[in-house]
Parts: sequence; structure tokens; C-alpha cells
Amino acid sequence: MTVREDQTLRHDGARGIFGVVEKPDFALVVPYGAGGFHLVEQYRYPVRGRYWEFPQGSWEERPDADPLDLAAGELAEETGLSAASMVELGYLYEAYGYCDQGVHIILATDLTQGTTDLDAEEAGLISRWFSEEEVWQLIADGRFRDAPSVAALGLFMQRKAAGRL
Repeated sequence: MTVREDQTLRHDGARGIFGVVEKPDFALVVPYGAGGFHLVEQYRYPVRGRYWEFPQGSWEERPDADPLDLAAGELAEETGLSAASMVELGYLYEAYGYCDQGVHIILATDLTQGTTDLDAEEAGLISRWFSEEEVWQLIADGRFRDAPSVAALGLFMQRKAAGRL
């Protein structure tokens, strides 16, 4: 990750400074099966809390990794699941008001359970299956607050409504 401040020229001709965070893209996996989703819960230091979200991550040592390979790796690492089918639902920017980082949203289906392989930073991470209704309740209760995960749920619902699952 790098942080830079650019000298800018605004539309009105005034000069300014714009701070930009540069981070490699990441993959977010929507593991779907049996009418529900596999989510993970972990402690997120910046917000000092534990929340449910879809499995996600990047490979710092391989920032140019294929998004489907990255998604498969993160899914296995965090949940122990492998998917017979993985399809990209879309590509979004996480916070383009200050960061160039993008997220590849990957739908994973035909899931098979294996064992997790958590990194040290993921100590205490738990994973479990939730019905679609339960996921909406987690959002309503403030227990599912990750913006990319909520956006991914929207992309999933769009595909489902179009009958393309």
C-alpha cells in the first residue's frame, strides 16, 4: 500500500491537494449453495469489531494473480470450501473517493467442504452457512457491514432475479 498527495487543479482553477491510497485489487467470493451463503466473521482492527462478511482478500506477493485463482485460494483458506463453478459477477471500486483499489466479485457454487488454512492475521476467524433471509437480518441488525460484501449481495440478487444462477 502506498499513500500519496497529488497537487491538483480544480475545475474553478484553484489549486488543491488530493490524497490517494494505492492498493492492489482483491477478490471477494460469494459462496452460494442450498439457498444460502457461507460467510466469515473476524475481528477488523480499524473498526474495533467483529462482523460477518463474504470471504475476501488479496495476495500481496502476487498482486497480478488471476482473480478466479485468487478467489479460489481465499475461499479455501478462509472456509475450507472448494467450488466446481466460479463466475465473475462484476468488478467494483471499494472506495474510489480516495483509493484506487478494485474488487473482483466472484460467485462460487457447487461447493465441497475441506479444511481451512488461516493466516496468522485471521486468527479467530469463523465461518458458517446462513440462509438468504438470515443474511438480510444480519444486515438489518448491523452485524454485516462490509460495503463490498453488501454490494456483492446486490450483484448476486440481480443475477438471481434475471434467472441466471
